[in-house]
Amino acid sequence: MGDYSKALEFYEKDLEITKKALPPNHPDLATSYNNIGLVYNNMGDYSKALEFYEKSHKIFEKALPPNHPDLAQSYNNIGQAYNNIGDYSKALEFFERALKIREKALPPNHPDLAQSYNNIGMAYFGKGDYSKALSFLEKALSIWQKSLPPNHPYIIMVTNSIDYVKKKM
Repeated sequence: MGDYSKALEFYEKDLEITKKALPPNHPDLATSYNNIGLVYNNMGDYSKALEFYEKSHKIFEKALPPNHPDLAQSYNNIGQAYNNIGDYSKALEFFERALKIREKALPPNHPDLAQSYNNIGMAYFGKGDYSKALSFLEKALSIWQKSLPPNHPYIIMVTNSIDYVKKKM
């Protein structure tokens, strides 16, 4: 609904309860931190989002196996915050970590793989490397076309991104 202050209020209450009820390295605590990070990201406060994503990630690293999809999503979220800040090299580092896990843990046409390809493509776009951007965006499109309905917003988004990259080239 876009009421981020209300969402933040409830997520902070959730965090306080979770801190009291669970051990400090429980994955649910990591999820609470991550949810707060998502709200800050949506509010445009990327440094605050990054702070919460990193708290979440430290717990996930201790609590989950190294190829767990939630760990990949955590890397992805950190990468997204760096991408939003404009630190494309740092974003790529985290997006690539997410991709490595997803390639091992997920089937080849899983939509989360496409998310990684899309994010890597957009980071390369931010760096001005349009040919690499195009390559990754086309990989994302290929997977999403196989795994999502044809009018899905992700397919429309990546198609528009591909068109834009081609125009910039």
